[in-house]
Amino acid sequence: MNQNILVTGGTGYVGCVLTPKLLKLGYNVRVLDIMWFGEECTKQFEDHPDCELIQGDIRDETIVKRALAGIDTVIHLAAISNDPCSDLNPKLTQQVNYDAVKSLVRLSKNSGVRRFIGASSSSVYGIKSEPDVTEDLPLEPITLYAKLKAATEPIILTEKSADFVPVCIRSATVCGYSPRMRLDLTVNILTSHAVNKGLITVFGGQQKRPNIHIDDITDLYALLVEAPAEKIAGEVFNAGGDNYRVIEIAEMAREVVGGDVKIEIADVIDERSYHISSEKIKNVLGFIPKRTVRDAIADVKKAFENGLIPDYQNTRYYNIKRMRELYH
Repeated sequence: MNQNILVTGGTGYVGCVLTPKLLKLGYNVRVLDIMWFGEECTKQFEDHPDCELIQGDIRDETIVKRALAGIDTVIHLAAISNDPCSDLNPKLTQQVNYDAVKSLVRLSKNSGVRRFIGASSSSVYGIKSEPDVTEDLPLEPITLYAKLKAATEPIILTEKSADFVPVCIRSATVCGYSPRMRLDLTVNILTSHAVNKGLITVFGGQQKRPNIHIDDITDLYALLVEAPAEKIAGEVFNAGGDNYRVIEIAEMAREVVGGDVKIEIADVIDERSYHISSEKIKNVLGFIPKRTVRDAIADVKKAFENGLIPDYQNTRYYNIKRMRELYH
């Protein structure tokens, strides 16, 4: 029997790549998404016979109960994403990134869901001096977004039981092209500036940032659907590919884009710096990212060249700009 999977946030940046991938693998997929950032990406799967799309708010328990009916596995991606958006409306962020997660986990168990895959973030570590940040190091989140990600992990993981398999993924910053594109993520921003302005502004540049290609993180979520329960139940895994200093990413973007792209250095505005280790997930599940930051830069460059990102200044590509339109 085919598994029934609910993807919350299934039309978001990551969800827009994950949902078609799950359908291609033969799963029945239900998407729950409020669709604040438009419906462009739903064209890939809205007419697929094995996909059901529910436009709704993750805070609405009536809608969530409907979305959970008959579901075997939940992949929870929905969130107020990134630090500026979280700070814009802290009350909303608390409701979506914490309260709604508590409710979703409870309702999932009550509905007979057998597996719950939670999308956390490597930002829960804060600023670390260790050369490799592993899952057993203390969490020292700095921002509201990171603090709520850290707070929801135990809510998910402590529900582990014989018939409920929870797992959390502390993802590195995702990069690369998605039909629901984001140009407010490190690699994507720098590439966009190289392509569209010929000038990359780097704030500081010495900060280390872990990155993972969008096709790798979505491959991982698909892998977790079928991974042996005994290997993942109650576990948390880092998931990262390349760890680079921001200035190194800028230099790569300049090389890949080509032409006379300049780099300017500005004062640091975000001091977060860490180098995550993904050895645990490699050893336990054999997961090793296949793509690189350079691949992501090339993919975004190609998307611009092919007209897939028609107006790079459009607010739909920037979460904070879109959130300001919605709530101000």
